Amino acid sequence: MKGIDLHVHSLCSDGTYTPSELVKYALEKQLKAFALTDHDTVDGVQEAFDAAMGTGLTVVPGVELSTEYEGKDIHILGLYIQIDSQPFLEHLDTFKNSRIHRNEKMCQKLQDAGIPITVEALKELCPNATITRSHYAAFLLEHGFVSSRKEAFERYIGENCPYFVPREKVSPFQAIHLIKAAGGIPILAHPPLYHMGKERLELLVKTLTERGLMGLEAIYSTYTAAQTKEMKELAKKYNLAISGGSDFHGANKPGLDLKTGYGSLFVPESILEQLQSLLS
Repeated sequence: MKGIDLHVHSLCSDGTYTPSELVKYALEKQLKAFALTDHDTVDGVQEAFDAAMGTGLTVVPGVELSTEYEGKDIHILGLYIQIDSQPFLEHLDTFKNSRIHRNEKMCQKLQDAGIPITVEALKELCPNATITRSHYAAFLLEHGFVSSRKEAFERYIGENCPYFVPREKVSPFQAIHLIKAAGGIPILAHPPLYHMGKERLELLVKTLTERGLMGLEAIYSTYTAAQTKEMKELAKKYNLAISGGSDFHGANKPGLDLKTGYGSLFVPESILEQLQSLLS
């Protein structure tokens, strides 16, 4: 069994591999399929499709949408997105614009603190990418303001730091609606990372399910065995499909690899078959 990986990022958002390079690497890793789930963009999916043509590797068109729920940053994955859906693409443009405004404000705050960072400089790091905080960390590290990416988030760009600027986000309910309208399957990404507590997390899952959520990321790179078991039980309780992935970002997440995460991750092909059955 080759395995799959349904949570992967490219250079089009905050990964370090181009979509074509991801296809090549996925073949080296003997993956049966992977989902390209860049943040708020599907710009890299067609390139991945083209690179995978004739190889036997399946590229699942996806996206990861950042939403807000009760003050929490909640991510919704969309798998099997119709990447030519014009209404969906228009909504993604709105998301990109909110990032642009946030980036302008964050750069100004950092400039006021004596750091010569600009939106243009961030774009130079990755010309065709959706700029995220990962790019800020790369800039701060490259210019000697921090000694690690972790320090960048702790001192400058983390949510509790003085230079952080939140951006306007849609609700997870809106994200679910947008994904389903584009023919996709909405998945709640990495629930344990929200640190909500068992009861509050279950309430979130129940509420989202009532609004159209179809799956839950029950297999993930950082989960303990107990968390994986808990997520599978939660998915079963609410009749949700199971998804799983590494959240691979290339060099932007050192030590985390495609397919295997931090070493022990494995997502079976049967999960993809289950998800595909939801499309019929």
